[in-house]
Amino acid sequence: MIIDSNAPDSQLIKKNILIVDDHPFIIEGYKNAITRYNPDQYEFLILQAHDCKSGYDLIQDEKTPEFDVAFLDISMPAYEEKDIFSGEDLAKLILNKMPSCKVILLTMYTELLKIKTIIRTIKPNGLVIKNDLTFDELLFAFDKVMKNDKYYSQSVQKILNQSPHNSIEIDEFDKQILFHLSKGTAIEDMPQYIPISLNAIQKRRVSLKELLKVKGSDEELVKEAKSKGLL
Repeated sequence: MIIDSNAPDSQLIKKNILIVDDHPFIIEGYKNAITRYNPDQYEFLILQAHDCKSGYDLIQDEKTPEFDVAFLDISMPAYEEKDIFSGEDLAKLILNKMPSCKVILLTMYTELLKIKTIIRTIKPNGLVIKNDLTFDELLFAFDKVMKNDKYYSQSVQKILNQSPHNSIEIDEFDKQILFHLSKGTAIEDMPQYIPISLNAIQKRRVSLKELLKVKGSDEELVKEAKSKGLL
């Protein structure tokens, strides 16, 4: 855990910020932008982590203050022991423990399916494609979120404006099926882990192959799902 803050001033509004990203130079960019945001009004306490495990440990630490804003990279080294595989899982953990925290997710994903899934399951206050990220863009996104507005970067908006017929929707049960297929769990054993019938699981597997245009094996289905950011 690394902590950074502005010079203390009792007249300033104090805000606690979390940054989790596995690229140190990106973390520094976030910190530089945040500390330059209205320095005459705010004092920021910035805590940072570099992967899912350190992020999990920091969030769960009883000494950690409640966060006002969290910047989370989606793709990071996983913490499999606690079923934390991405920044999305960290976001769910934060929102369960600190429901008033504003979450800004950052990603390299540009698949419509993945973007829509993130928005539907996490409902982030901000979603930024990293290729859009500049110093000014980050400040603008932070300002919008601080003012209780949502912010989607230009590429996110463009992706969402794609034709509806390109949209593919999957739910949590579909995601669990894909996850267990990726782990080699037999279809017959999945009802032990997923609260739907074996028949429903088999039908969903067929539907997933149709949606993702996979005609071959379950291994090919998993590969295609990974390529679209679903795993």
